[in-house]
Amino acid sequence: FRVRAWSPQSLQGTDEAALIEVLARRTIAQRQLIKEQYKQQVGKSLADDLDSELSGNFQKVVLGLLMLAPVYDAHELRTSMKGAGTEEAALIDILASRTTEEVKIINLVYKKKHDNSLEDDVCGDTSGMFQRVLVSLLTAGRDEGTAVDPALAVQDAKDIFEAGEARWGTDEVKFLTVLCVRNRNHLLKVFEEYKKVSGRDIEDSIKREMSGSLEEVFLAIVKCLKNKPAFFAERLYKSMKGLGTTDSVLIRTMVARAEIDMLDIKVEFFKMYGKTLYSFIKGDTSGDYRKILLELCGEDK
Repeated sequence: FRVRAWSPQSLQGTDEAALIEVLARRTIAQRQLIKEQYKQQVGKSLADDLDSELSGNFQKVVLGLLMLAPVYDAHELRTSMKGAGTEEAALIDILASRTTEEVKIINLVYKKKHDNSLEDDVCGDTSGMFQRVLVSLLTAGRDEGTAVDPALAVQDAKDIFEAGEARWGTDEVKFLTVLCVRNRNHLLKVFEEYKKVSGRDIEDSIKREMSGSLEEVFLAIVKCLKNKPAFFAERLYKSMKGLGTTDSVLIRTMVARAEIDMLDIKVEFFKMYGKTLYSFIKGDTSGDYRKILLELCGEDK
C-alpha cells in the first residue's frame, strides 16, 4: 500500500476524507501493513500522529480501527474501568460475547500492556455476584465442544428453575455454574427444557429474578448463545434510540464487529426493527463520525 503523506508536519490540517477512504475500506491485516509502512516512511507512529490530530468520536473510531481485535478489546475494557465509575456495558458486551480462545488472548494482551491482570482490575472495580460472573467468564473455562447430554440438559433446566422461579429468592450461583460453563449446543437444549419446566423463556425468568448489572450480564450470555448478531443488533438499536446516543456502545460495536458479523447484524437489525442499520446511524450521527461509521456499516440494505 502506498502511504499518503498524513504527517502533521507535511499537511495543513488533516484530510479526514482520505482517512475514511483508506482505513474504513481496509481489513485489520491491511491496516497493520499501513501502520508499518507509515512508520518506515515517516519515522513516527501513525496512531500517535492521528491521536494528536483528531478529536472526539471520530478519533475514537479511527484509533480503534488501527488496533488488532484483542488489543482493541483490552483497550476498551481498560477504558471502561479507569477513572471515576465503571462502564459495565463494556465489560458485559465484550466478556459475554467473545469465545474462550478470544478471552484467553485478551487476558494475555491486557497483562502485557498494563502490567496487571484483567481479573485483578475487574475485581477492583466490581463487586458481588456481578463480579463473580465476570471472573468466571475471564477464566475462559467454557466447554467449547458440541456434545449435548440430554439427561444433563433436563437436570440443568430443573436446577435453574429451582434456583429461581421455584423458590423465594434466587440462587444466582446455580445460574453461573450452568450458563458460564456448558457448551453452546448443550445450553440451547437446556433453554428448550427450561421452557418445558417453567413455561417461560429463560430470558423472562432472568428479568423476573434479577436486576441491574447481574441481570444484564446473564441476559447477554443467553442472547449471545442464541443469536450473537441479534444481540449486537439490539445493542446498536438501544445505543441510538430515544434522546441522545450512547456513543461508546455504538463505536465499540461498529469497530469490533466490522469484519466479523456486520452483514449478519444488519440482517438481524432490519428483521427486528423494520429499518436499516445504515438509516439509523445516518439519522443519529453527523460529520466525519457519521461518514466513517456508515463506511463500516456498508451499503444501505
